[in-house]
Amino acid sequence: MKTVKSALQDFIERALAETDDGCFWTPFDADWRSPCELNNHREADEISWRPVPQASPVSFDGLANALEQPVHPDIYAYFGSFWGGSLEATTDAGHVSLIQLWNPADFDRLIENLVGHTLVQRRAKLDYTVFFATTDPDSELFLSIDNRTGRVMLEEPGKAPRRSVAANIATFLDQLTPATSSPGLH
Repeated sequence: MKTVKSALQDFIERALAETDDGCFWTPFDADWRSPCELNNHREADEISWRPVPQASPVSFDGLANALEQPVHPDIYAYFGSFWGGSLEATTDAGHVSLIQLWNPADFDRLIENLVGHTLVQRRAKLDYTVFFATTDPDSELFLSIDNRTGRVMLEEPGKAPRRSVAANIATFLDQLTPATSSPGLH
């Protein structure tokens, strides 16, 4: 079975192959730098980037301790593999924007959002999930990993998951088609 990291690497390679110049472009922000920046500027306000491996993978141990429950290994693998901006894709069901970590401060922001997400889930007596992708920009639906099973779930904030989308995130990533729209930062 393919690992999460290798499935993500394969998707990144397929996405980069769809670009004209082997990289992605995003608005440049001198206060929000990333190890994935290539230092090529297109005009003064855009910078090129390409996902790069995290030398020291981010750790969810603090979150696991705070929530008093382990975090599924696929979550560690997904968010602890690369620095990069969001990656755009399509499925038979529509658009997907894969959340990636731009820099260590972005990881801190992710943890804050996951704590809020988990508190809402606990209040609603829902199983613990960790979001990793958004859907159509006009939709509140998002994709998450079920912390207990590793299944990819389609969810809506504060409600029980609508349905299972894939048996695991590696399988899900293999089913995606890279979109030609420019990735962003979420």
